Amino acid sequence: MAMTETPSDFTYSKMRGIVVFLSAFIKQRKMGLNDFIQKLISNPQICEHPDVRVFLQIDQNQQQETDTYSDSSSGSEEFDLPTSNSVKPSDFDYLRIIGKGSFGKVLLAKHKETEKYFAVKVLQKKVILKKKEQKHIMAERSVLLKNMKHPFLVGLHYSFQTADKLYFVLDFVNGGELFYHLQRDHVFLEPRARFYAAEIASALGYLHALHIVYRDLKPENILLDSQGHIMLTDFGLCKEGVEPDGTTSTFCGTPEYLAPEVLLKQAYDRTVDWWCLGSVLYEMLYGLPPFYSRNMAEMYNNILHKPLVLKPNVSNSAHDLLQGLLQKDQTQRLGAKDDFLELKFHMFFSTINWDDLMARKISPPFVPSVAGPVDLRHFDPEFTQQPVPNSVAKSPDDFQITASAREAAEAFLGFSYVPPVDDTFL
Repeated sequence: MAMTETPSDFTYSKMRGIVVFLSAFIKQRKMGLNDFIQKLISNPQICEHPDVRVFLQIDQNQQQETDTYSDSSSGSEEFDLPTSNSVKPSDFDYLRIIGKGSFGKVLLAKHKETEKYFAVKVLQKKVILKKKEQKHIMAERSVLLKNMKHPFLVGLHYSFQTADKLYFVLDFVNGGELFYHLQRDHVFLEPRARFYAAEIASALGYLHALHIVYRDLKPENILLDSQGHIMLTDFGLCKEGVEPDGTTSTFCGTPEYLAPEVLLKQAYDRTVDWWCLGSVLYEMLYGLPPFYSRNMAEMYNNILHKPLVLKPNVSNSAHDLLQGLLQKDQTQRLGAKDDFLELKFHMFFSTINWDDLMARKISPPFVPSVAGPVDLRHFDPEFTQQPVPNSVAKSPDDFQITASAREAAEAFLGFSYVPPVDDTFL
């Protein structure tokens, strides 16, 4: 009589094969821990086996390797087995929509346990994948993690993912965009413009020291906190790994602030950020970007060929700084040799005590009128009056992983960030 394999024999046979697989994997774990785990969890039956669960839990607790994008990644995703300090969408109350972008929404959210407020950026994976922008999202996550050490950069507190969404838990800043305040006041007096330019320059200098080029400085990406200090946000166009003498060539940015070398599709370096700072400073002092025209072709031609026009209503040191920053030849631009140090010691900033600036000891020249952490008067009502979709807070507990979900998980391996237990939600 032919023997039939019992369910227990079949399970033992399969598990024996898994153990062999695991042994081979452990020897080469540096080559792809996340890839391996994703393959395991794509099979719910295997995941249910206690030995496999123990292995995965131990590996999560002991893993010390870095992922491609950051040395702080934990791999603690919605697809992964939960860890003791994991976070999911339902851990937050989502109060208002405060912004929208190409890939999703930004919401004011309250962490239920700590009752602290955050800006939670919720992105749709399918939209990102369709536009092939996953590398920019992962670069943004990597840069955000490095921002926590600088006072004028929005930092990341937590990141996690579900089958269809990515979540960035960020500092909530409610003093309004610099763009909003410029539109209201038209121009800033020179002391106010100097203060903002100094804090922006400090932030850019910090990024450059980490070999990061920001590439998208504009008033919309410069926020004021409730005390009136600058906070840079939106790091999706940052380029990492640009050494002091290195270049990159991706055509990106915002039309009004594009440097000539970017428009010409030439290799460019970190001085593109100083051109953008010059454009923003010019706009703060004069009300419009330096080469602005409603006609895009004319504006591009102005950037490439029109001489810089400086009106006499600002100081000579401001004129000199603008001429240095808005130098069309990037090799002659202020900052080309010694980067931030050239700006730091420029006469325009002679009244700035840089140590006090970094310590936030200089009183801001303008303090936004903000009644409290949920005061949204400086946000566009077009966003804040919209209803918050219920789907934002959903966090399925099952493992119904479709082929598209597996593809999305692989595209964003290493996205999740779990801070040290003592630092969670500082």
